[in-house]
Parts: sequence; structure tokens; C-alpha cells
Amino acid sequence: MRFAFSVAFALLSSPALAAPCGNDASGFEAWKSAFAAEARAAGVGNAGLQALANARYSQATINADRNQTGVRYALDDFIRIRLGSLDSFASQMRRQRDANAQFYASLEAAYGVPSSILLAIHGMETGFGRTMGNTPVVDSITTVAYDCRRSDFFTPHAIAALVMVDRGMLAADQRGAFHGELGHTQFLPGNALRYGVDADGNGRVDFYAVADAMASTANFLRQKGWQPGQPYGEGTANFRVLNDWNAATVYQQAIALAAARLDG
Repeated sequence: MRFAFSVAFALLSSPALAAPCGNDASGFEAWKSAFAAEARAAGVGNAGLQALANARYSQATINADRNQTGVRYALDDFIRIRLGSLDSFASQMRRQRDANAQFYASLEAAYGVPSSILLAIHGMETGFGRTMGNTPVVDSITTVAYDCRRSDFFTPHAIAALVMVDRGMLAADQRGAFHGELGHTQFLPGNALRYGVDADGNGRVDFYAVADAMASTANFLRQKGWQPGQPYGEGTANFRVLNDWNAATVYQQAIALAAARLDG
């Protein structure tokens, strides 16, 4: 089952509906009241609106956002810091794959994305689900939607998170990363709505369930242009698709190298 991200972007950009942004916690409650009208106009229902009403300004999110420096490591340093080593990381990937070989084979058959790529992403994002974040998603995503630095970017994702609450895809108090990234592979809410797949067939998309998260990741990459059966090393068309997942070149390189180590 797949859900389309159908937020009314024209409404979100309307000056008449736009909630005023801010740079500290002082205006957050007033912003929530104004944003509730935006959310309601975009189709958010009672559960999502209640989650918005209960949202709290996340100072931890703002601290993390203000202290971002970007990925500036050389590739070898990035691999050492994030993966330990390619060999040890590939061994972890192999254990994950072998524990559920039929499932990963089914994903490759359905989407044409190698399980090695999916497992590299899973391991790099959350350590195969060990660290999915400890900040309430609704708090963090509404905080960055309110914050003036990038409110235009995060506002649709905030609406999407509230829609996910409505649809039972996200608990109102579910925790994730500092900028609203959620689940095993750290989807932003708008992408979660657009590319989410109910792989386990239980009637809802749950990014905190491995099956749904991995199928959704495969669907994302395929929809972004992944070419089944083609190479994914640096310089290939499939390698360029990894830029849609993460814009840092060393991140893309690490994914491809780790996947190649497993496939080799």
C-alpha cells in the first residue's frame, strides 16, 4: 500500500495563511495557533491537529541545527568515524541480510535495488535500527517549520507529519532525529508519505518496522531513477541517484563502497 503526499502547496505558500516564523521559543505557541489553520486547510484532521496543539518547542533541535557544520571529512576519515572499517561494516550488513535473506531477495526482485545498498543505508543511518533518535518527531519538525531559517523547506514536512498522525503512520509522541527524520532509515515526513510502502501487509506504513522502512527506501531509490541490474559505483547513473538520498559526496561514496564490499 502506498500513500501519496497530497499537501496543498498553494495553500502553504499563501500569505493569508502563512504562520509567522520566529527565532526563539517566545512565539511558538502563537505560531501553532496560526499554523493550525494552515494544517486544517491542507486536510489535517483532528488527531493531527491535537498533536500540533500538544507540540513543544524543541530547544535540542535548534541547538543541533545551529551547530551543523556539514560533512567535511576525507573519505577515509568518514569511513573510520561512521563505519569503523569497510570490512567490519560489511560483516554487519551480511549478518542482517542472512537473517532475512528471503525478504531482501524479494525487495531486489520488486524494486531492482540491491540489498547491499539498502543495508548500507540502514547501517549508516541508524546502526541497523539501534539509534533512531530520541526527540519527539512532531516537536522537532514543527520547531524547524516555525524557525525562520528554513521554514519554507520544513513546513510541508510538518504538515506531512500531522497527516501521518491522522493516518496512524506515526504516533503523536513517536521519537526520531533532531530534524524530524524518522524510522530505520530516517525519512523526512514528506518523503515518508510520498514513498511509504506497507511491506508487511498490516494495513499501514510504519517506518519503525524494518520491512516497511526497507521497502520504502527501495521504492524511494527506484522512483528517483535507480536502474536495476546496472552498476552503482562512482560515476554511474545509479551513484547519482544516491545524491537524492544524501547530498554529501563522502556519504554516497561510503554507501557504494560498503555495498561493493558486501557484493564482492
